Amino acid sequence: MSNDVTSTDGGASTAPPTRRRRALWVAGVAGLTGVVGLAALGGVAARDDKPKSDQVSDAQPSTNRQNVSDAGGADEGGAKEADAQDDEWSGDDWSGFDDRSGKDDKRQDDKRDAKDRTKQVPCDTDKLIQEITFANSRDGGVLELAKGCTYNLTRNDYEGNGLPVITERITLKGEHTTIGRDATADYFRILNVGPGGHLTLKGLSIRGGQTLQSSMTADPATVWAPYSAQVRSTVAGPAAKPAATTAAKPIAAPAAKPVATTAAKPAAKAAAKATAKAAAAKPIAAEAKPAGAGTAVVPLVEQPGFTDGAGVLVQPGGRAEILDSELLYNQSGGNGGGLANFGNARLSKTTVAHNTAFFFGGGIFNAGVLQVDESKVKDNTGIIGGGGIANGAARIFTDDVDGGSVWVYKSEITDNETLGFGGGVLDVGGTTTLHETKVSDNTAVLAGGGVAVADGQLTLKHATVAKNSTAGVGGGVAVAFDSVATIEDTAIKDNTAGFFGAGLFNEDSVTTLRDSEVVGNRAVGPFARGGGIFNTEGGEVTLHRTKVAHNFSTLPPGGIFNSLGGTVTLDDESAVTANRPTNCFNVSDCFA
Repeated sequence: MSNDVTSTDGGASTAPPTRRRRALWVAGVAGLTGVVGLAALGGVAARDDKPKSDQVSDAQPSTNRQNVSDAGGADEGGAKEADAQDDEWSGDDWSGFDDRSGKDDKRQDDKRDAKDRTKQVPCDTDKLIQEITFANSRDGGVLELAKGCTYNLTRNDYEGNGLPVITERITLKGEHTTIGRDATADYFRILNVGPGGHLTLKGLSIRGGQTLQSSMTADPATVWAPYSAQVRSTVAGPAAKPAATTAAKPIAAPAAKPVATTAAKPAAKAAAKATAKAAAAKPIAAEAKPAGAGTAVVPLVEQPGFTDGAGVLVQPGGRAEILDSELLYNQSGGNGGGLANFGNARLSKTTVAHNTAFFFGGGIFNAGVLQVDESKVKDNTGIIGGGGIANGAARIFTDDVDGGSVWVYKSEITDNETLGFGGGVLDVGGTTTLHETKVSDNTAVLAGGGVAVADGQLTLKHATVAKNSTAGVGGGVAVAFDSVATIEDTAIKDNTAGFFGAGLFNEDSVTTLRDSEVVGNRAVGPFARGGGIFNTEGGEVTLHRTKVAHNFSTLPPGGIFNSLGGTVTLDDESAVTANRPTNCFNVSDCFA
């Protein structure tokens, strides 16, 4: 039976505000040369992410399972009775989901017989495909999957999806139930939510989705070089030529976006940035524009690439709620190993682990509206940036992808890694809030071991950023180029960096710390300084009731380094003490 149900073409929402493209500057990454490139990439790519028999995730207890492929059926027992109506999250405490038309849905549900909307699906993959197809044609439904069953997908439709594209309001409910791609099957993602579709997953494990890697190669240091003079200077030679120059599909293929017409910076500063950008190396495989092209058509929203979202893809205009579930061992050839969201998505009490993206967002990639609460994002790898979560993407083949809105609440982001920026979390041109969330034990080679933000807005509230590391700058947090960061009631502690700002690195951005602490961080390279905080020329850091203590760096100061032309302001209730070898450089009211 064919899975070819519907196309993924469709709607778009209102246009986000355009913004001037800015270069990304990371000071002090000199010394990170080609070793950051393909050699390191090979090390990460070779990591053993295959599931083992003794590995069971936090959200998925060990249990006896049925196994079934789409070549045949299995035991139909195990499915249990459930309520006819999907229990929904009201979204009262966050705006991401509070626009649902609850009254309209209720009126529609009243017209239907509840029994007709709830279907029990036996442990048979063909039956699952068939029921999703019927639900799409019958205004949605609730599908109860067999308990302990593994629905093993062995084939896909022509657009690279293992299951029919979700175009209606459909709930898939299971108990210790897995939907996965057979290891010997062609590459395809598991689930795709199209425009107008609304998918709810409950009690499921989505495993083993895999999309094709681009035929073009990309080295993290080279990718970031066009945005940073310092990173660019570390690249040993010109960018490697792509393996193939035709038929390769970009991450997202929007036309070039217009440059903003208003200047927020002084003319001299803008001229300096323009000069730096002009000197930047050209991005890998940038597409040439037609000679006689007129005004470019600006897309209304960011669009996914063909290889984005190996586990779950949510298209613009689509919605997904992933509850009490798992996204495990998925591998994207583009962005978003576990989940790529270009619409509206929420994850609650869900584990996203052991996923890989060859570009951005090893665990999760976002260019829409995303909420993550009471969940774990761990042991994921994003090769170019955002090992755990990437909100937006830097330019590789064509244009960058603006980040959307991300809110992470009461969650853990741990043990993720990248060769580029943002081991735990990366924001490029978006808005990211981490509230009562722990970001720990993540690794980035270039910058932002825990969190990195560029040309975006970052809020850390009642958060912990601890034990993250980078070979470059910003072991805990890296705030870069025209970003705004607000850090409240947060501990940035025990992070390490090979160069500058083991706790916090602030470059050409505005960062405010309130009622927080920056303690026990270490900048350990031979030229390292600013173990607690490093602020570059043009940057502004303000401390209110904040402690910077017991930090270390190889060269003084161990506490706060403020470059000439930068601004660091301490209020009377802040303290900079017990740092080694000294406390401060170029900071008023701070004793060295």
